[in-house]
Amino acid sequence: MKAVVILPTYQEKGNVERVIPILQDKIFPKIANYEMSILVADDNSPDGTAEEVRKLMKKYKNLNILEGEKKGLGAAYVRGMTYAIETMKADVVFEMDADLSHDPYKIPEFLKKIDEGYDMVIGTRYSDGGSIPSNWGLIRKVYSIFGNLLVRSILMRFAIHDWTGGFRALRKEVFIKEKPKLTVFQGYTFQVSFLHKAVQDKFKIAEVPIHFTDRTLGKSKIAPREYIVNLLKYVFTARFIEILNSPFPKYALTGFIGYAINAIGLELFKKHLGVNSGVAASMGAELSIIWNFTVNNLWTFSSQRITDPLRIIPKFIQFNLVSIGSLIIIGTVVGITTHIFGDTGIVRQVSLVIAIGFFVIPYSYSMYNIFIWKRWKIPFLARIQKITG
Repeated sequence: MKAVVILPTYQEKGNVERVIPILQDKIFPKIANYEMSILVADDNSPDGTAEEVRKLMKKYKNLNILEGEKKGLGAAYVRGMTYAIETMKADVVFEMDADLSHDPYKIPEFLKKIDEGYDMVIGTRYSDGGSIPSNWGLIRKVYSIFGNLLVRSILMRFAIHDWTGGFRALRKEVFIKEKPKLTVFQGYTFQVSFLHKAVQDKFKIAEVPIHFTDRTLGKSKIAPREYIVNLLKYVFTARFIEILNSPFPKYALTGFIGYAINAIGLELFKKHLGVNSGVAASMGAELSIIWNFTVNNLWTFSSQRITDPLRIIPKFIQFNLVSIGSLIIIGTVVGITTHIFGDTGIVRQVSLVIAIGFFVIPYSYSMYNIFIWKRWKIPFLARIQKITG
């Protein structure tokens, strides 16, 4: 197996002459099952970074340099990973800063995770013993921690703790799969977008705790205002697209029509059968349930569609059992509301909207995903899912 550590550089002459010998003389000799190399992806640094690397190349035969235009961190990594995989035949590539803010002694831990079957390993500063510099001011610490929490919250991905870090290892298959989607992210947003797309494509992600330290030479290349704007633009846009492509909009439309069926049924059963409003609401809800099951199975959750005729009836019974909660919610809310405020058409319809909007929608969508079409895998409910078929 070949692994290449990619060091993106721009005016890092003083740092490459420190980090490369550490990697070559202290880290790589401890790694037995990988053929280790370094690729410096330099953005035509005017300070002599490339010249310093070429001097070191005379000593280290597994050291390479790839120069290119300065287009940002993402562009440098795409250029470097492409070269490492296609020309150097790398099986694993590393993202790592050249300024020693990333602890090179952690590299064997990353490779251990790769050997355990993970596709991508990220260094985390925010869990399992990871840390940010203690000498950072309070504002900077809050800014860093809150920024990651914001990304996690918007993308609704809480299992991964560090979305913006740049110390990572990944199999070549991950980059080959995601490369066509990454070329537009040339700056630091590359890190978040790359990880997000890997998660979307269900690659196995692991974390290794790291202690991040401030650089001691040179200046950071990140432009805070531009980075924040681009990052927020990406996460909000990406999440919006995910929602549009998810079953939820279809579920919402199906549910809206189901609400109309429920509302009409409530009035018909109340006026023509003379039953209690709560009972009439539950009867209308059952008509809605029949509609919801049929359309959700054929359209909303089509990728998990139930097609076996022998399973349709048992699954519909299961669907009704799950929906008993909805019937109880609707019947209770409508019954109590009409008892308190009067049994009029307006009160019945308003209470129906409240019951569905505030209680039934979140309840039923969760139950459908967990128990019926089983899109969501909840570990502690695995035994219940197995029992319910």
